[in-house]
Amino acid sequence: MAWWLLILAGLMEIVMAGALKSAQGWTRPVPGVVGIVAALVSIFLLTHAIRDLPTGTAYAVWTGIGAIGVAALGIFAYGDSPSPARLGCMALILLGIVGLRWLEA
Repeated sequence: MAWWLLILAGLMEIVMAGALKSAQGWTRPVPGVVGIVAALVSIFLLTHAIRDLPTGTAYAVWTGIGAIGVAALGIFAYGDSPSPARLGCMALILLGIVGLRWLEA
C-alpha cells in the first residue's frame, strides 16, 4: 500500500507543476490554488508512505516520479524539446526508481 501512496504522491507533483505553469505567475489564481492543493495532497501522501518505507528511498522515488512526469508534461503539453539527451536522462531517472523499488522488495 505504501508504494501506491508514493506513486499517487508523485503524480500529484506532476499536477502541481502543471497547474502552477498554468497560473502564469499568479495572473490566473484558480490554477495556482489547484497547484497548492495538489502540493499539499502530495506531501500528505508522502508522509503516509514513509511510515512504511525508508525515508531516503521514498523521497528519491517521489522526486523521480515528479521529475520524469513534469519533463514529459513539458514535452507533450508545452513543446519542450524531446532531445535524445533529455530522454536519456529521463530513462536514467526511471532506472533509478525501478532499482530502488527492486532493492526495497
